[in-house]
Amino acid sequence: MVKGRARCIKGGRIVLENQILLESVLIFEDTILSVVDEKEFFRHHAAPDMEIIDAKGKYVSPGFIDIHTHGAGGRDAMDGRVSELQELACSVARSGVTGFLPTTISMGWGNISRALDSIRTAMTQPPLGARILGAHLEGPFINPRYAGAHRKEYVQKPDLDRVVRYQDVLRIITMAPELDPESIWIKHMKDQTQIVLSMGHTEADYDTAAAAIKAGISSATHLFNAMPTIHHRRPGPVVAILNSGIFFELIADTRHVHPAMFPLLLGMSGRQRMILVTDAMRAAGMQPGAWELGGQKVIVDEQTARLKDGTLAGSILQMNQAVRNMLDHTDLSMWEAVNLASLNPARLLGLDQTKGSLRPGKNADILIFDEQLNIQEVYVEGQQVY
Repeated sequence: MVKGRARCIKGGRIVLENQILLESVLIFEDTILSVVDEKEFFRHHAAPDMEIIDAKGKYVSPGFIDIHTHGAGGRDAMDGRVSELQELACSVARSGVTGFLPTTISMGWGNISRALDSIRTAMTQPPLGARILGAHLEGPFINPRYAGAHRKEYVQKPDLDRVVRYQDVLRIITMAPELDPESIWIKHMKDQTQIVLSMGHTEADYDTAAAAIKAGISSATHLFNAMPTIHHRRPGPVVAILNSGIFFELIADTRHVHPAMFPLLLGMSGRQRMILVTDAMRAAGMQPGAWELGGQKVIVDEQTARLKDGTLAGSILQMNQAVRNMLDHTDLSMWEAVNLASLNPARLLGLDQTKGSLRPGKNADILIFDEQLNIQEVYVEGQQVY
């Protein structure tokens, strides 16, 4: 594409925030310029040198944003190399992701620091695939009793000094609020930084979780997983999260959470609050076998990734399949399902003025996919990357 030259997509079903448009044309450069009626386009907007892309009846959608992914395509955020991150960005783009947060795991701080340094560098480079929007620090500020696939020897209490030097990189920090019983760290982070604090890998009771949300927690990491289950006398963090109105991640692979829970969550204002994530590890998009996550051996089959003791170790889910699973197990329309993977994460990150939908003025992060969510074309800021 010649920079500054407008292109358009016609003949598709254009997925907006609250409807799907037919017989309309999407015009874009590096940002969305307009969405117009097809007849109006040919009367007033078409130019002899404008490239016209025919979607041939497929969906034209905003790109997906994955705020929690450790890896895919054989690459992992903890590899600590810019070249690996670029390959990871290309891999996730093939599943419709146009922006993502490479996500760390609990290891020695030297390993985490190298990963964050590489992410910082990669953020400044033109995207070859999905745009790296920052980092999600998942671990080490978690509860060892709910560590999941994180190695317990690396878990620690929240450390302000270690976080401050990466304020420009960190978009989300997962933390267990019971490690900050007076919410002093949480309040400081809320008042002094723009970093989203997300409750996860926690054994907090209801009162502790509710107090942490009031202090500044604004999201929850992979709801239900790595936290106590709901009990009618001990409602725990899940009920505090759902009662509060904060955002929450959902790994919609039907293995981490039973699909019968999907419509229940959506009925509790989940359409505005649910964020689909993959929590994928490096085996996503690859063959089953023995892989690695956070220095541990992971056994991957056709559906799950697990440690040798059976603990789920991330997932092999891809984002287009997560959206497909929501459509299969709920009564959501296409635009509602797409919002869970685009507009909602953009809102959490404070990026909804530039990303998350096909509204004019936003980045031209665009997908073309078929009825089964098979990705055909991917554009990141107007440039075709797949």
